[in-house]
Amino acid sequence: MIKEINFKLEQLGEYISTLREYQSCDIEEIRNNRTLRGAIERYIEISLACMIDICEMIISSEKLRRPDTYREVILVLGQHDVLPKEFTKKLAPAAGFRNVLVHMYADIDLEKLYSHLQNDIDDLELFAEYIAKYLVSKYE
Repeated sequence: MIKEINFKLEQLGEYISTLREYQSCDIEEIRNNRTLRGAIERYIEISLACMIDICEMIISSEKLRRPDTYREVILVLGQHDVLPKEFTKKLAPAAGFRNVLVHMYADIDLEKLYSHLQNDIDDLELFAEYIAKYLVSKYE
C-alpha cells in the first residue's frame, strides 16, 4: 500500500507543479482562453481526485471507518490524527469542489475556479507533506 500511496504523492506533486505554472495567469486570460480554462479545471480535478484516493488508501490500510462521502474521507483522517484536525476542516470542502468539476462542468463558476487556483494549491502541497510525514512515522 505504501508504494501506491507514494506513487499517488508523486502524481500529486506533478499536478501541483503544473497548477503553479497556471497561477501566473490572470482571470481574464482564463476567461478568454477555453483551452487554458479546461486545463486548469482538469488539473484541479485530478489533483483533488488524487488527494481523495490517498485518503481512501490510508483508510483502507488502517481499517478505519468507511466514510459515506468524499468530504468525510478527508475528515476521517483528522479524526485519527493522520492529518491535523483543523487542517481537515479547511480541506474537506475541496472534495465538494471536485464534485462540481466532475458533474457540473458546464456551470463552473470562473471566480471560484480562479480562487481555488490562487488560494488552495498550498493546501494540496501541505496535504502531501502531512501524508509523507505520516508515512515516514508509520513505516520507518
